[in-house]
Amino acid sequence: MALNLKRLIKRMFREFLVYHHSSLEYRAKILTLMVSSDGEINECEKEKLKEIAFKIYKDDPERAEVLIDTVLEYHKKIVTDNGLDYDDLILQVVQETKRNRRFAEKIDIDLIKQLHGCIDEKNEEERIFQERIIEFLEYLKRKYGGKS
Repeated sequence: MALNLKRLIKRMFREFLVYHHSSLEYRAKILTLMVSSDGEINECEKEKLKEIAFKIYKDDPERAEVLIDTVLEYHKKIVTDNGLDYDDLILQVVQETKRNRRFAEKIDIDLIKQLHGCIDEKNEEERIFQERIIEFLEYLKRKYGGKS
């Protein structure tokens, strides 16, 4: 109970309580682009998201949990049409990458591709859409980060 309350408070006051919250939120937006591309998060994506979060913040499991919560929060906003839609999220990622070029280095294509593996093989349209998202993120990383 106390752990859930602590996570809730951190989620609500992320800007004030989480060190480098903007970096964490940027990563969350990138991950949300992948998991929300079809409007739902399947079990495979949930598991991969957890693995990715704990790889990114291997020395800080609490921060990894906040990352997961933030992705889920963004996803919920998109699917419930609560002040954020998918196109807005893409624009935010572009603007933040332009404004903070160091964020481009936080785009880890290999980790993002793990989420791509969760697409049902029969869903060709979704597979292609996610490939385009990956290409878009690679482009941002090259253009603003200086590396591929």
